[in-house]
Amino acid sequence: MSDTTQITNLTFDEINVGDTADYSRLVTTREVELFAAVSGDHNPVHLDPEYAATTQFGECIAHGMLTGAFISAAIAMELPGPGTIYLGQTLQFRAPVTLGDTLTVALEVTDKHASRPWVTIATIVRNQENKEVAKGEATVMAPGKKETVTIVPPSAIQLLDDVDAASADKN
Repeated sequence: MSDTTQITNLTFDEINVGDTADYSRLVTTREVELFAAVSGDHNPVHLDPEYAATTQFGECIAHGMLTGAFISAAIAMELPGPGTIYLGQTLQFRAPVTLGDTLTVALEVTDKHASRPWVTIATIVRNQENKEVAKGEATVMAPGKKETVTIVPPSAIQLLDDVDAASADKN
């Protein structure tokens, strides 16, 4: 039996300017590797500690868009929640995110658009030292229907190194 969680969205009519929500995630090597695999961004500054040590950062840093994906997750899971449709996002990266950082995405509704169920949300991401690492603004289409949904975790994902991948290809 898998672990499941239920979450409930906020509809456009329930959302008010000034509403807030937070969402936190630990940035791990595994998440950076998975993001690289999905996105195709294999920049060595994210994946190769020896290379990253020679850069201005001195160590591996997370992909900027992984931080952007955490903003997307905060919107989908917290405010407004399930059924939300992303329409746009501005994003400025303010500081590097390193492996082991805990990022907290802070969302605040700054505008509701009268003619459509669109909501503007300020997005600020800070690390465990309260340092701002990214900020921007999202525009979303808020759900019109109240829903409580069951969140089922994705299937287990296994990363194979090149040797294991070559062996798997032969089988």
